[in-house]
Amino acid sequence: MRFLVSIIVPCFNQAQYLDEALQSVLDQTYENWECIIVDDGSPDNTAEIAKKWVRNDSRFIYLYKTNGGVSSARNLALEKAKGDYIQFLDSDDFLIKEKLELSLDLIKKHNEIDIKIIVSDFRMFIDNTNKTLKSYCNLNNELLNFESLLYYWNGTFSIPIHCGFFEASLFENIRFPENMTAHEDWIVWVSIFKSGAKAYYLDNILALYRINPSGRVKSKSLYEDQLKACEFFKKHLSEQEFYKFSMLLISRYYQSNDDLKDRFIAIKNSNSFQTGLLVKKILKTLGVLELSKRLFPFILKLKSK
Repeated sequence: MRFLVSIIVPCFNQAQYLDEALQSVLDQTYENWECIIVDDGSPDNTAEIAKKWVRNDSRFIYLYKTNGGVSSARNLALEKAKGDYIQFLDSDDFLIKEKLELSLDLIKKHNEIDIKIIVSDFRMFIDNTNKTLKSYCNLNNELLNFESLLYYWNGTFSIPIHCGFFEASLFENIRFPENMTAHEDWIVWVSIFKSGAKAYYLDNILALYRINPSGRVKSKSLYEDQLKACEFFKKHLSEQEFYKFSMLLISRYYQSNDDLKDRFIAIKNSNSFQTGLLVKKILKTLGVLELSKRLFPFILKLKSK
């Protein structure tokens, strides 16, 4: 049986990367796929680029919607997807050409234990997919369970959504939370594993994650979405699960605060900092600092003339 794979590509204002992402789809060694490109109201030339791919290959499908965020874009594609399996791909990321084939092969190999998710390894890149950097965490099979994903996400690891390869049935009752602009994938990972789905780790680098300074995670504060994630978990976890989750989260923030204090103390005790203080005291004693304060406005006036 030739399974159909639905590849979901949400796009917002990342047209400069879209060709490269879609080329990685076209290059897949497994060819029975559909690629749903969702233009989330992009103000750039995303539509022009996407429609070019649709004209050249009927497996590419273009959808436009008014801007509502990455979650709403993915959810729209999930509603339209016809595949037996789902592969997500953000428009600035990249799939290695064997991603679909090797994932399906592993599912067939472990058919007797009903594996519904394959998670592959990944590396990071900036502009050149042939020059990759070490990933920010070490994935392994022991992490692919409900407890690890709930309690240790963003503590010791997180999983880029395009590392996953999912049986489509998992999304019959699960969607991305549309009130969040970050951590929405965390909610989905936890929800899927809470449902009892089994996963297998594929120790091959099959996904590349772009370090993009203009990406939504880099350009937005994550605190508001962290609070929204906590609100979601409070509604969907048992009292015991949420208590443990809360204690670990509080402990993590206290540890982060202590780390910052230690770094500040180390800076204050450093030779360069102490030398700076000494110079400042000497200049103050000599009256140089006070003179500088008086001269500075005068110098600014001269420069403006």
